[in-house]
This record gives sequence, C-alpha cells and structure tokens, in this order.
Amino acid sequence: MDAREWLVVNALPNIGPHRIAQLVAQELHWPQGWLMALPSSAAAALRLWLEHPARSPLQRLVADTQAWLQGGPNRHLLHRDHPAWPALLNQLPDPPAVLWAQGDLCALEGPRMSIVGTRRPTSEGSGNAHAFAQELARRGWCIVSGMALGVDGVAQHAALTAGGSSIAVLGCGVDIIYPARHRDLYEQLSTAAGGLLLSEHPPGTVARPAFFPRRNRIVTGLSLGTLVVEATEKSGSLVSARLALEQGRELFALPGSLHNVQARGCLHLLRNGATLVRHVDDMLAELQHWASEFLPRETSNPQAPEEEHPLPDALLASLGVRPTPIDVLVQTTGVAVGECQQRLLMLELEGYVAQQAGGWVRLTRP
Repeated sequence: MDAREWLVVNALPNIGPHRIAQLVAQELHWPQGWLMALPSSAAAALRLWLEHPARSPLQRLVADTQAWLQGGPNRHLLHRDHPAWPALLNQLPDPPAVLWAQGDLCALEGPRMSIVGTRRPTSEGSGNAHAFAQELARRGWCIVSGMALGVDGVAQHAALTAGGSSIAVLGCGVDIIYPARHRDLYEQLSTAAGGLLLSEHPPGTVARPAFFPRRNRIVTGLSLGTLVVEATEKSGSLVSARLALEQGRELFALPGSLHNVQARGCLHLLRNGATLVRHVDDMLAELQHWASEFLPRETSNPQAPEEEHPLPDALLASLGVRPTPIDVLVQTTGVAVGECQQRLLMLELEGYVAQQAGGWVRLTRP
C-alpha cells in the first residue's frame, strides 16, 4: 500500500488503530480483501474513494497532506510500508496507521529511550533529566518524549545540545507549537540534525486533553525502555509507565527523597517492580536482551579501553551491573574459555571488571 492508501485507511469511519492492526495481521489483499473484511460503513467509504475519489470526503485529507508535504523541507508521511517506519511500533496492539513527521528521519535509526516526568521538577530532577539524556545521547541513544514542560523538555534539549538525537511525539499536529513556551525546542527538533517531530494527527490539529494519553503509547512504543525521573503519585508519567510495561518494554525509575512530593510516583514504581537506576549502565544492563536486534555494539560501551585487541569491546559490552557467568560470556562473545578467563583477569587488574557471586560485572570508572 502507498501513502495515500494508508491515509485513507486511517481516516475510515468506525475503525481505529486497534482494528487496523487486526486487519493488517490478516495480510489481506489490497483492496478487495480489505473491502470484504471492513465494517459496512468503512467498506462503503473506501469503495467510494477507490471508484470516485473526487466525490469522496476522504480525498480532502489526501490533498491536504500532499500540499503539506510539498510546503516545506523535511516533511514526511510515515506508514508501515515506508522504509523509515520504526518496526518497534508494529509490536503494539494499537499502533498508529500513519505518522506525520517533520525533521530528520535519521533520528529513527538508532536505539531509543524515552525519558518522562513531572512538568514541575525540582532542581535535582532537572539535573538528573539533563545528565541522563546527555549521557545516553553521547552513547548513541535517541531520546524520545512529548516536548512537555519540565522533565520532557529538559531531556530533549540536553540530547540535542550533546549532539545527539531526539524525537518529540505531539498531542497535536506537527505544525502546532504546544506548549507555546517550547518554541525554541520545537524549532530545534524541526531543523537540527537528529531532531524529529511526530504526530498521528493531521497538520492543523489543535491539542486536546484526550490526545495526550494516546500520544504516550507512541512515546513508549518507540522506545526500548522508559525512564521516569520525577513524578507525583497522580502524574501522567505513571500512565506512560503502565503503557511501557504493557508493551513489554523496560521500566526504569530514579529514587528520591521520602519527603519530596515529586519523587513519590517514582517510589511507587520502584515498590512495584520498576528497575532502580543510579546511572546509565544500570539501564543498559537491563537491555542486553535487545542487543542482537536493536543495540549496535559501539553504543553499548563507549568507554572501553582503546586497544588493538578486539576482546575488550566484546567482553565489556556483554557485561553489566548484574553478574554474568563465564559460560554466558563465552557463548555471547565467541571467545574461547581460556582466552576469556585471561582477558577478564587483565581487565580486573585494570579496574574495568570485578568477579562477584554468580559471575562477572562491569565497573563504572570515574
């Protein structure tokens, strides 16, 4: 299917993202298979557009989108058949059928982490959001968030300032600056290398409260994991946390003071199974099961010692904060047992790794 056909499917009456995903899973032949499987009202609307597009109200959306695409640089319409479509979204039960995009599509190429939190962070919360986003960006991760005030904006700005990439998923059209106070960040995401704006709503759509919970499923769905920096007990960030878990993604939370209202949401998440995070290595250690498909080796360990011998990268990239048995290291790295033991001993003497009950861990060097 081409972009126009995906646009029309997305706009059909009486079906939504969940129903579209079910139809896609059936691998229906286009358009006859879709016409047979759609509800009667949707099938009638599609048939009218196929046979008499000028008489179909759906053609207006097609024309408006084509005009928008031609109206400026770096504008795209993403769909399942687009080469830049993020495959992670296909794992959702209700992925968007199309995404209007403005900016650099290269932001979709690397591994992605969402960072969310309160709109009113403490100075410590802002500092943590900045530090984690900056470090992840330096390691080749794209920071995904919603361009909201507070933690979201701090993290996205930090990623871009560090020369990394960041994606903002909006609860309005990609041509709408919301919140208005983030005009500068919006311009950065629209024009800077590595910046990208996404929305499942057509250009011109104003922000509405009902759009933001739906937006959050895309933020977390694009990402391998979600980090909650600060959140109150009734924060919208907890909705993102729940979505991340439902989508099978990793959930991380920063601990905070018992007396900090903005930390209570994170404490609640930690009490209910979120991974406690002290530094970026804590997060990467939990994400190694994605390594073969989504984590390029060079982003896993940028601080590996610069040596000609290939073993340090392979071994260090396979280690995290949780003990890894040597037989697992041998299997994942392809290094012989003797060589592996010898290299681990050298790395231990150099202060890069340590042996603990259950295996080897990678140390965080100052």
